[in-house]
Amino acid sequence: MREAYHEQLEDLAGELAAMCDMAATAMEKATRSLLDVDLSLAEEVIGDDVKVDEERAKCEEHALALLALQSPVATDLRIVITALHAAESLERMGDLAQHVAKATRRRHPQPVLPDQVRPYFAEMGRVAVHLARRAEEVIRTKDIDLARRLEDEDDAMDDLHRHLFSVLMDKEWPHGTAAAVDVTLLGRFYERFADHSVSVARRMVFVVTGKMPGSEEH
Repeated sequence: MREAYHEQLEDLAGELAAMCDMAATAMEKATRSLLDVDLSLAEEVIGDDVKVDEERAKCEEHALALLALQSPVATDLRIVITALHAAESLERMGDLAQHVAKATRRRHPQPVLPDQVRPYFAEMGRVAVHLARRAEEVIRTKDIDLARRLEDEDDAMDDLHRHLFSVLMDKEWPHGTAAAVDVTLLGRFYERFADHSVSVARRMVFVVTGKMPGSEEH
């Protein structure tokens, strides 16, 4: 009986890792659609978002069933609570990738990005996918040192976002208001995607240690 229960907990972690993989893949494809002005790839990302939503629903149903039927305590309870919170973040990551793809679709056949900012988004896309893949690894391994390193790795996204904002604020910006709005929103989507990846990793530290990173400082 207990063996089956712990298999269910492992299955729950596997569902979260699968969601992380889906979100990373979605952002990877959304970034390619943005950079390559690829409408078919954008449509694929938009259509596949429902699969992330369905995975969240399955994960939440599984977690709530464990709460109701098994009355988990200590680490087991933290796993279930973390799953509920992390599934929300992972679904949001899928939504953010979908927002990027929708920007491609909205402006097609014109590119969303002026050439001046394309390198920023190529790198922001790379960092976003890297962080999501790292978060997936943290879920699968419960490696809290890796989880803590994600916060440092997220600094790269913050730096890119700051530099992008400085380009937008330059009085010599030649691309007009519509392009500035698009670039501002897209930059925010990537920043938030990275933040959610870090949040998921932080919650795995909570699973292992019983404390959220930084909580001992408050």
